Amino acid sequence: MDEERILERERLQMEQIRELDFEELQVEEVDDFRDSEEEEDEDDDLAAFRANSSTRLSDNIGADEHIFNPDVASLHTYLGEVEDTQNRTAFLDGGTVLKIPLFYLEGVVLFPESTLPLRIIQSSFLAAIERALNQPNAPSTIGVIRVYREGNQFKYATVGTTAEIRQYRRLSDGSFNVITRGQQRFLLKRRWTDVEGFPCGEVHIVEEDVPLRTPRDAFGKLVPISNLRPPSHSSTLAFRDTDEMSVANSEESFESALSPSEKRLHYSAVDSIMDDWTSSDDDEVVSTSNNILSSGSNPFSSRSVGCLASPQDDEREDGQSAGGKTQCQKQNRLASFRKNTDLNRFRMAPRAFLPFWVYRMYDSYHLAQRAADLWKQIVGVPNMEAIVNKPDILSFFIASKIPVSESIRQELLEIDGVSYRLQREIELLESFDRVRCKHCQSVIARRSDMLVMSSDGPLGAYVNPHGYVHEIMTFYKTNDIAVSGRSVKEDSWFPGYAWTIANCSTCETQLGWLFTATSKKLKPWSFWAVRSSQVADDMR
Repeated sequence: MDEERILERERLQMEQIRELDFEELQVEEVDDFRDSEEEEDEDDDLAAFRANSSTRLSDNIGADEHIFNPDVASLHTYLGEVEDTQNRTAFLDGGTVLKIPLFYLEGVVLFPESTLPLRIIQSSFLAAIERALNQPNAPSTIGVIRVYREGNQFKYATVGTTAEIRQYRRLSDGSFNVITRGQQRFLLKRRWTDVEGFPCGEVHIVEEDVPLRTPRDAFGKLVPISNLRPPSHSSTLAFRDTDEMSVANSEESFESALSPSEKRLHYSAVDSIMDDWTSSDDDEVVSTSNNILSSGSNPFSSRSVGCLASPQDDEREDGQSAGGKTQCQKQNRLASFRKNTDLNRFRMAPRAFLPFWVYRMYDSYHLAQRAADLWKQIVGVPNMEAIVNKPDILSFFIASKIPVSESIRQELLEIDGVSYRLQREIELLESFDRVRCKHCQSVIARRSDMLVMSSDGPLGAYVNPHGYVHEIMTFYKTNDIAVSGRSVKEDSWFPGYAWTIANCSTCETQLGWLFTATSKKLKPWSFWAVRSSQVADDMR
């Protein structure tokens, strides 16, 4: 009996796929009547839609066709008209302790500055919204905590985000439609159930760190090594002279300020690095040492400054003609390398406590630029240029929109430190290639299949009429996903599209939905929405 039901379900799925294919074929047959130039224009405009989140409905691709406006999806128009709240909470200081209503959401991770729509039906949570709107210490504020399953038990995250109720509407049946916006991270200290039946918690607002920047004077303008010696009476007077200090700190005066022994030590350090780079390059040997000496670059260029010179060394040098030829070639290679290489980056290292690359690893502004460049290359939209100089905001924005599993996004939320969060996001962007089913590990989409349908980005949160919030990522093409049931036009998150339930073909888990245009004039014709809660952590 069970086998018959499975076969019947598979037969219905195949019929639905054939119907969709037939409808798409009909659209293609209608399009064939247009000339080839119009078809090329359509492809160009559709590509522009995938690359530009600011495409408008008025952008025509045919005589009477239009592209979906991604701004519409970010407005959550399916919730109907909403009113702005009157009282709002100011930005709270780090360390502030609050007692606020809590919302436990499965499959959702809220970040600061992200939009979260809610549909409140249960009486206990209706009371929670009423409490939040009228509480004096943090008006219009709730706490959002991710809840997840481990076996048969529910687990609660210890780090969440406060959400400010920006807009709401009370419906005729007493329910609420609410649009909130993430505010600040918090640590959940304790939780309990209020007498009215809704969860409450005591939360500790996280004090966010200030974005780090490499100190301007860490490289290139620090006092030379010779100035670090205990000063004599005469040198103390010289240090009081502002002009002499500026010269000593300038780039040009670095080598001139070194004593002969310090200069040999400095060139020895540089040559020890260059020696490794030039030891195998025999073609770079300079013909004679006289040519180097005639350049007059510095008196140590014609000898191996890796050894400290002495008069005895000079005497032995005159009597070592056989072995001196090889040594001379090595010296010439080093001198040639110094002549043709910018040594400024080597001279930067001795002036700072740590090497330059270490500072760059934790420079929030440098990391923000790298992350923004990767986002533009891999995802494309929305554009990050407006916030690239605000690394803290950019790190939360990428974390809230990057199309990865909910567990990885919870990991990003729990990271303290802007630089550490950006480092992890760069790693994720570089490794992001495939999207897999969480249950059977089947590859259901690839990075190149992404289609951004909202101006908020490739991942966003939406709520259905029953109050369940889903975070979805959108693709124009998927693998091993089959539709189930009929298409529905009502309560669509994307106006102009009907939705159909989509399951994994291998394990039959509901992965999301297929959205198909209700009008043949609307492009794209169809796309897939995959729930982030059903995506595996493995992205390779």
